[in-house]
This record gives sequence, C-alpha cells and structure tokens, in this order.
Amino acid sequence: MTAAPDFTLGIEEEYLLVNAETGDLAEAPDALMDACKAELADQVSPEFLRCQIEVGTPVAADITEARNQLAHLRRTISRIAGEYGLAPISASCHPYADWRDQEQTDKARYNELARDLAATAQRMLICGMHVHVGLESRSMRIDLMNQLSYFLPHLLALSTSSPFWQGQDSGLASYRMTVFDGMPRTGLPSKITSWDEYERSVAVLTELGIIEDASKVWWDLRPSSKFPTLETRICDACPRLDDTIAVAALIQATMRMLWRLSRSNARWRQYDNFLLGENRWRAIRYGITEGMIDFGAHEIVPFEKLAEEWQGLIAPDVEALGSGAALQSLNRIVSGGTSAERQRRCFQDRKAEGASDDEALRAVVSSLIEEFREGL
Repeated sequence: MTAAPDFTLGIEEEYLLVNAETGDLAEAPDALMDACKAELADQVSPEFLRCQIEVGTPVAADITEARNQLAHLRRTISRIAGEYGLAPISASCHPYADWRDQEQTDKARYNELARDLAATAQRMLICGMHVHVGLESRSMRIDLMNQLSYFLPHLLALSTSSPFWQGQDSGLASYRMTVFDGMPRTGLPSKITSWDEYERSVAVLTELGIIEDASKVWWDLRPSSKFPTLETRICDACPRLDDTIAVAALIQATMRMLWRLSRSNARWRQYDNFLLGENRWRAIRYGITEGMIDFGAHEIVPFEKLAEEWQGLIAPDVEALGSGAALQSLNRIVSGGTSAERQRRCFQDRKAEGASDDEALRAVVSSLIEEFREGL
C-alpha cells in the first residue's frame, strides 16, 4: 500500500502596519524592513503596498511546529514594529483607511503588476492568509485540488475579517474578496483533469508572454509554483494566531481525509463551479451566520451543524496528524463568531456608548492590535 504523504505545512500571512496610538495605517520605514530581515531573513518580505508586510513559515512537520514558527514571526514583527511606534494587525482590510492614500512598494515585480493590472491594482489594500500542504505527487495535487474546492467557501466563511471598507460597513463579511476578484486568473480553480493539462494551460499564457510563470495564477486554490504543495489562498487574514492555526489544521486534515478516501477508491463528489460559487458568495456576504448550501440534501444548513459533520469526517485524520488541540479554536469561531462579527460588535458597542463613527472605527483597530498579540 502506498505510504501516506507527509502533509507538511507552510503558512503565509500578510499584515497591515498601523500607528500604535492612533490606529491609522502607516508605511513601513526601510529601517524596519531591514531589521526584520536581519532577524527573519527570507521569512519576511515587503508586499505590494508599503503599509504591508508578509511573513512565511519554514516547512513544518506538523501543526504544533507551524504554530511555534508563526508565533515567533508574529512576536518578532510586533516587537520591531513597536520600536518605530507601529503595530501589526492581521485583518484583510483596514476599517477606515483610503486606498488612494497608499504608496506602492518600489519593486520590479510590483511595478510590473501595477502596469499590467492598471486600476484593478490600485485598490489592493487587502491582506490574506495562505496555507501550503506538502504533496509530493503532482497528480495528487490536481486530484485533491478538484475535490477540496468544495470546502473553499466554508474555509473563507470561518476566516472572514473584512467587514469595513474606507470607513463604511460594507454589509459583507469579506470585502477583500470583492477587491481581489477584480483581478484576472482569480476565483475558484478550474476543473483540471491532470498535471499535464494544467501545465499545457499555463504554457498557453507563458508562451504568449502574458504571464511569466504559474505564480500569476491566483486561484483560491492552486498547485504552488515554487513548492511541492497545494496552496489554499481563499482565506481572509485571521487576527488571532490560534484562529489561523485552527484553519490551517482544518485544511491539512481535510486534505488527508480526501487522500484517505482515495485509498478506498472513493472520492468527494464534485460540483460545477456555478454551484460552488453560490456558497462562495454566501461566505463573502454572510460569513458563517446564514449557513451554507448542502447540494446533496438540497437545503441550506446552519454552519454549526456543518462544522460538527466536518469534524466527524476528519476525526481519523486529526488523530493521525495530532492536530486535535489546534482545532479547538474552531468551535470558538463557530460559537463566538468570526473576526468580521467581532469587529462589528466592537463598533456597535462603542457607538452605543456615545462614540462617533471615527472613534468607534479606531476602537476596532485597537481591538485588532490586541488580538494580534493573543497567544504569543
């Protein structure tokens, strides 16, 4: 019998830097980036905008190691930013900053993106979280990509953290996705039958000079262009470390569950992107508050019930991976609400106390600063 893949992990997070006192968005001084690189080397890098910073863990053998690595990255960024009067937040949109006021990072890759994407790049004041799961087999990456697509809306729903945009409540749980979806080669992954088909499809664009490589295929889920991994990209950035780890553990265990099904010549039923897109929209609009469509049952199911069923499906895989402790935060998210819900509650509570809209929005940023430090 074929040995199980290692299901190693790598987690990337994008942070926004804010003034620690006012909560206003702030650019990263060159000296701050230099100090971060001096301690973290290639685990930290600038992002498209100067107010952003990106971190990525080394390859982790399990979720406990991944948590330790990410906690170290968060601690280091927080400490160094504090030396410049700044603080990082891990949310997909700043509650009130204006994208028109932001300065792009002067780097060849980002200059090229700005030229290629024109106005669609100008609003890219958004952050996300990516989870890599190691799968040596190229064919398995494609097979699991097709099956895991079903769960992408649910993963987004759990991670939603961008209800506000430019000082207004968007009415959405993930405004970030509406910005990112304006770019090409985004959204749910295409149904690809083989690794060779995937390479042929990418080659059409590379040979025409439209893209230089597969790194500019920005699907919600994709085979990584750099690593032997399947990369989940749909999630909003999670303010709390433990929530990031819970979502990463859920992704890892779900991939192992799908692999385990294949050992018995079974597989998760695949649905057309037309239907999956409806659940994706429900996640963008409502997060976890209004349930998701169960296409087999032809009904909308409360997320609490879906989460319970999901955990039952992956129970053998959680045990095999040793990720039970990491998944404890999943129940807290389902019962207590996502970051999008917490941000709205914070805003509404401050308004009820007599605060102005500006004061209430700044209180939301303060809560995000505090949540970033939780569990470190």
